Amino acid sequence: MPQNEAMETRNGGVPAIAIVGRPNVGKSSLFNAIVGRRLSIVHEMSGVTRDRVVAPLVRNGRRFELIDTGGLGMLAGESRKVDVWDSRIAAQVELAIEGADVLIFVANVRDGIVPLDEEVARRLHSSGKPVLFAANKCDNPELDGESVEFMQLGFERVYPVSCLHRRGVNALVEAALRLLPEGEAAAGEPAADAPAPVNIAVVGRPNVGKSSLVNALLGEERVMVSDVAGTTRDAIDVDFQIRYQEELRPAVLVDTAGLRKKAKVDTVVEFFSVMRAQAAVARADLVLFVVEASADGMTAQDRRIASMIRESGKGCVIVANKFDLCRDEHRLKQLQAELRRSLPGMNYAPAVFISARDRSNLGGLLDQIAEVMEQLELKIPTGVLNRVLADAVEQNTPPVTGAAPLKLFYASVIGMKPPRILLFVNNPAYCAENYLTFLKNVLRQAFGLTGLPIELELRARPKKVESIRREERPRRRPAEKRAGKKNNSRRRQP
Repeated sequence: MPQNEAMETRNGGVPAIAIVGRPNVGKSSLFNAIVGRRLSIVHEMSGVTRDRVVAPLVRNGRRFELIDTGGLGMLAGESRKVDVWDSRIAAQVELAIEGADVLIFVANVRDGIVPLDEEVARRLHSSGKPVLFAANKCDNPELDGESVEFMQLGFERVYPVSCLHRRGVNALVEAALRLLPEGEAAAGEPAADAPAPVNIAVVGRPNVGKSSLVNALLGEERVMVSDVAGTTRDAIDVDFQIRYQEELRPAVLVDTAGLRKKAKVDTVVEFFSVMRAQAAVARADLVLFVVEASADGMTAQDRRIASMIRESGKGCVIVANKFDLCRDEHRLKQLQAELRRSLPGMNYAPAVFISARDRSNLGGLLDQIAEVMEQLELKIPTGVLNRVLADAVEQNTPPVTGAAPLKLFYASVIGMKPPRILLFVNNPAYCAENYLTFLKNVLRQAFGLTGLPIELELRARPKKVESIRREERPRRRPAEKRAGKKNNSRRRQP
């Protein structure tokens, strides 16, 4: 097993642009307009964005990070009638301001200047960072004149923009790029031989500790953590580096919203959160399936999520969190047995018991992540594959389930994410389901395919293969054949 690897958050000197403002002024809409896709959830309800959403971008040959933040919803010193999330969102915004090189301050031109706008302006002026002011919702040029009112907030220029129609967005981005600091990491494309980042999605039902695990792995409070279900809404991508095979490999850790039963998804925001989580699994190379280490076993929702992961064909590591509640070794064996019994379809996925709260056994989890990453890069030679299967068939003859016994002629690897193997047989219907499982277990043991589901595709070998260069000719009827012979004999007579 690989040695204990380490994760490191990655910025590497890449400059950052943060979008800030009070709630409901269109920060996420502007973020999505610049990114060019719906990455951040947009809704008229206040406080939808809570964590920092970061997107790496390249514009005009410049590499930078764009950061979407939650709305600053309280005045300085205000404590009454403050939403439970306002202070936490404010803390996330402060981190974004401190880490950004350029700030884009967004306000709603139709509302004019409100006290919260003035509070945000004071905070940004005190930061000492360059600030660009964007007057959003200028959907037509007639509203550009109304944006002049915001000049009294103390900014040199107002940029009228419309995220809906993309008016003024490019001019705003170009102005922000001119303010970014120069640096080696700020320009150019990545090297052609640079390894592609490994996408690791963290999924599970609500309140099992997904965000706590992300923070524990990164060693910082990157995402919000609370006992309230539904704290995480967006799929939060965090660039980092994992020490793998004695080198730092780029990776992306994705914190997702908790997946509840469809019948319990009762708001539009939660519906979009679930969609973001499912999309994160679809684009992931590896899934960390977080469950709760409980004597009661897995819930029905855990089994639904396990089925989704299994159908996605992604590599998986089961992370049994909250093990600090029961550390007895005998208890651990019972929990392991209960986990395997409750999730029978996930036997291919290794299980690691951790405590994200006190960061215990994170080294064991990182070892398993590195091992699955190694399996994702495995190349299985066709000759070795066929010898392994031939030995398996010789030692354990297939049971007869049809008119004839199953015969295996040839095998070929057609993919590795997940491992997909094509088997040419005499008839796929002759293969019993338990024998197919036996072949998967043989391959897993022979090649050490830890954490990866194996897909076997059975195909009947064609009895006769026609040449692709041979043209099909219509068959002649017997009467036409006799007439053709008579004509040929007449031509041969002198």
